[in-house]
Amino acid sequence: MSAAGGTTLSRRPMPRARGGAVQSVRDSLVVAQRNLIRMARIPEVVIFGLVQPIMFVVLFSYVFGGSIAVDGSTDPGTYRQFLMAGIFAQTVTFATAGAGAGIADDMHKGLIDRFRSLPMARGAVLTGRTLADLVQTALTLVVLAVVAVIVGWRIHEGVLEALAGFALLLLLGYAFSWIGALIGLSVRTPEAATSGGLIWLFPLTFISNAFVPSDNMPTVLRHIAEWNPFSATVQAARRLFGNLPPDYPVPAAWPMQHPVWASLIWSVVIIVVFRTLSVRKYRSATA
Repeated sequence: MSAAGGTTLSRRPMPRARGGAVQSVRDSLVVAQRNLIRMARIPEVVIFGLVQPIMFVVLFSYVFGGSIAVDGSTDPGTYRQFLMAGIFAQTVTFATAGAGAGIADDMHKGLIDRFRSLPMARGAVLTGRTLADLVQTALTLVVLAVVAVIVGWRIHEGVLEALAGFALLLLLGYAFSWIGALIGLSVRTPEAATSGGLIWLFPLTFISNAFVPSDNMPTVLRHIAEWNPFSATVQAARRLFGNLPPDYPVPAAWPMQHPVWASLIWSVVIIVVFRTLSVRKYRSATA
């Protein structure tokens, strides 16, 4: 607005969000729908997102399967059963980089500022984005499970236990997507968000029990791996899928003895902490 109008556009008060929790949920679902439509219009993003985990399944199953011992056995079939929970967990957590890049891209293009001009809940933009990423991750996990069955992976417990295992994996992926959201809000470009989203994920996923038993690691790394939230979810998924060998030595650390509870606690804590930090960063970064 011109100076004659007595004010400027930058000083115009932001619209107040309507309603409470119900309105926040509604706004979040609208934003999630917008992001899902956008993903559907760019199918190559989903396709490329499937290629990497499939490559990991094939490479680890057939290249390393006969050289990594699990419970004293180097049988490739035994290793495939042990491996798949780790690949599933790696897939859902690596989606974090995409979540951060998407939010950084919206910030870079000014889309977030446009959302701020609307009377909507402040946290709805980030919640909607993370929900859309969760849907995409779930679709990827379904395809990956089919590939795993093709290479010889099987579920040895009931259907409900298997669904609970996949639910824990998706919960971990959703929790980590809030870390990606914070990274995306803290950098200036999508490229930086992608790099920042992967740098910390590699040590997190490889210093764990995802690909090799933690009892073969040096003492310090073994303790880190046993208390790693990633390891807790992998161990919980293996137990719920029935993929642990009969005589597999379970570490004495509490998260490994109670992996389902440890996975739930870790995921909920990560969501609460990083959602709070992300919403706070969102308000200050776009003010």
